[in-house]
Parts: sequence; C-alpha cells; structure tokens
Amino acid sequence: MRFIEETRVVSDGELQDNNITRYHVTRFYREQTTNSGYYDQLKYIVEPSIEEFESRGSLDTSGEHQNTVVPGLQHKYARTGLLLVTDRCASYCRYCFRKRIVGKDSGEIASDFAQVALYIGCHPEMTNVLLSGGDPFMLSTAKLNKILDHLLPIAHLESIRFGTKMIAFEPKRFEDSALTALFRRIHEAGKAAIVITHFDHIGEISVDAERTIRSLRAEGVQFLNQSVLLAKVNDDPEILAATFAKCHEIGVRPYYLFQGRPVKGASHFQVPLRRGIEITHGISQRLSGIEKTFKYIMSHHTGKIEILDVGDDGRMYMRYHQNKVLERIGKIFSRPHVETACWLDDLPKG
Repeated sequence: MRFIEETRVVSDGELQDNNITRYHVTRFYREQTTNSGYYDQLKYIVEPSIEEFESRGSLDTSGEHQNTVVPGLQHKYARTGLLLVTDRCASYCRYCFRKRIVGKDSGEIASDFAQVALYIGCHPEMTNVLLSGGDPFMLSTAKLNKILDHLLPIAHLESIRFGTKMIAFEPKRFEDSALTALFRRIHEAGKAAIVITHFDHIGEISVDAERTIRSLRAEGVQFLNQSVLLAKVNDDPEILAATFAKCHEIGVRPYYLFQGRPVKGASHFQVPLRRGIEITHGISQRLSGIEKTFKYIMSHHTGKIEILDVGDDGRMYMRYHQNKVLERIGKIFSRPHVETACWLDDLPKG
C-alpha cells in the first residue's frame, strides 16, 4: 500500500486493527488537487499516511450510538434528525469521523424509512432532517426520491438538508436533471432544500463545483459550507479566509469550522485549541463583516461547543451552540487552559 511517506506491505488485519481505510479517490478530485497549485496540502485529505498507525482515539467521538433512536436515525438535538442513508463516499477522507461506517457494510444505516418517518411524525419538535452517511448523493436519485416519499408528508418538517462532499469530489453528479427535479419537489412540498457542502480548502473549489452551485442556487437550493481544521492542510488563516471568501462569492454561506476530532486513525490531524483560536481570529481579520458567518465548533458528545477564546485568567472560554438540554444552549463556560489541549476532554475540570 502506498503511503505519503513510503510504500509498505500491510495485511488486511493490520489495516483493520488500526482502523485504516483503503485509498479511494475520484479521478476528478485527483486531477483537481494536482492542478490546483495546492497539492502538497491537499494530498493529506485523501492519501494515506503512516501517521495513521500511531493515531489514537475513538470511533464514536460524538456519542452517535447513544443518540440513535431507530436504526439509522439519530435525535441528539431537539429540532434536528440525523439520518444515515449510506455507508459509501465518492472518495475517502483520511480524517473521517465515521471511519467505523464508511466503506463498510454497516448496520448503522437506515433501511426502514417508514419506521424513521413514524418516529419523526411523533416528534413535532423536529423541524429539519439532515441526510448524511457516507454521502447521500452516492445513492441514485430514484432512491433519494423514495426516502423523500416518507419525509415530505410530515407537516412539521420545515427543511431537508443534505451533507455532502460530492460537489468537491464529483460535481458532474449534479448534472442529473432528475436531481434538479428532486430539489424542486422539496420546494413544492413547502420545505427548504439545503445542501451543506464540505470545502476544506480553496483548492477544492473547482470551476465545475462553482458552476454546479450557481445552477442549483438559481433553482432555489440554499448552500452552507462546513470545513474541518486540519493540520498540514488548512491550519493557516490565509488559506481558510480565502476559502470562506470564495464560498461567499459563489453563494455558499460559511457555517462551521470544526475542530478536528480525536478519531482513531485520524487524530494526528488535530490542531491545538489555542492555535485554532489564533487561526479563527486571523480569518476574521481578513474577511468583511458579511463574510464572517462561521463558528469555530467542537462537536463533542455533550453537544456542539463554540470555542471562543483564552482569557487573561488562563481559562478557555466556550459556549454551547447546541445541547441535548435546551437550557444549556448559549451558556458560556470555561476550563483551565492546557497548551497541548486539542479537545474538551484534554482540559481539566474546575
């Protein structure tokens, strides 16, 4: 197997024991990253590294198992349902936080959408559903329409979201006229169609991706972007500011900048929290007010935590952006700062 650092003979057992995903990438993305001028950074997103063997962590950093209410459906936050519809992606990101699922025949994927719809129908507080996985656009448009058959009749659902990196990996997927009709179907049902793109670096935003986004925006599709802060890839305020500015230019609102998670086989991508704060301050200094729509978020098992700053008192200040307990949302809290900390659990309580 070819790693960035060297070619090494490895057994299937070694890969499984270390939770190392095989190399898999689309021709489009490989050519885009090679020709972007940023290959030395972007290669780390999809090319295996021997660092993965020593990268310790968990396979479920956000408590997904404990928030699964029916197979394939998670209900962690009151207003949102997270629906895992596939365990496949067009390319495999080395930092993936769902390595336990992606590229495998996972039992965590929804199969009974009538059961899913029954649960959602009994929970009127749920106003939106996020289709994720894997990448929902790995499914055929016909399959996506069958899923919508169950979701669109639910009156209290106001929006259907799709989390995807397909626009970076294979934008031609969106040239399917039936897919345009699918988004139109969502609108005609009185709901918002929202695509959450996943551009981690300006070098991923191809001409084809931009054309796809502009075309779908003309059809009324809304776009948000989430990025992950990744060591060696985009841990640079210049790069991320340029990425967010480009997103804004093409009509994609920067949404989340995620702190890298302590995932087994991927925790070497983590950046210390203080450095992350310095980077986010640097991004903000380079953007206009209307471009600064992102939040620096740690998706912890207790909730989505916005990372704010380190105070003069040596404490790191944070705020719950989302939490299972409604009263905790918006609450600011702090912990003593540790220079090497990359995750909430690295900060001592007190």
